[in-house]
This record gives sequence, structure tokens and C-alpha cells, in this order.
Amino acid sequence: MTGSGPLRFPAAALAAAAILATGCGKSEAPKVDAAAERAEANKRAREGPMGAQVKAHDDAKKMQDDLNKKATENVDNIEKAAK
Repeated sequence: MTGSGPLRFPAAALAAAAILATGCGKSEAPKVDAAAERAEANKRAREGPMGAQVKAHDDAKKMQDDLNKKATENVDNIEKAAK
């Protein structure tokens, strides 16, 4: 058995412990504001080659919100009329 000395396992254990100890340091928080980055990314998307699709998606979201609002109002009116 070549390479199997009495120090082989402890040396590997010490190396693994050293690697784990260096990974346990305190990580820094990102210095970028997520909301600001999201707003900038949306702006770049609207101005880029996919701008028409992004605008269409925004319009679809607005339409969905409007339809949901109108549907809720209609349900409320029907419930009031049923009383």
C-alpha cells in the first residue's frame, strides 16, 4: 500500500478544517440598492431592443389590474342588490 502512512488521514482532516474555517467568515451585504437596481434594469429594458415587448407587458399588467378592479366592483354591486 503506497501512500498510506499514519499521517495521511490527519493531514487531510486538518486541510479540510482549514478550508471550512476560512469559509465561515462574516459576509458583506451587497452595496447596491435592490429597488434602484430593479428600476434601472426596467429602464434599460424599455429602451433596449425588447422595449416594445416590455411596454406591452406593462400595458397588460395595467389592463389586468383594471379588469380585476371592475370585476370586484361588479361583484360588490351584485351582492348589495341581492340583499
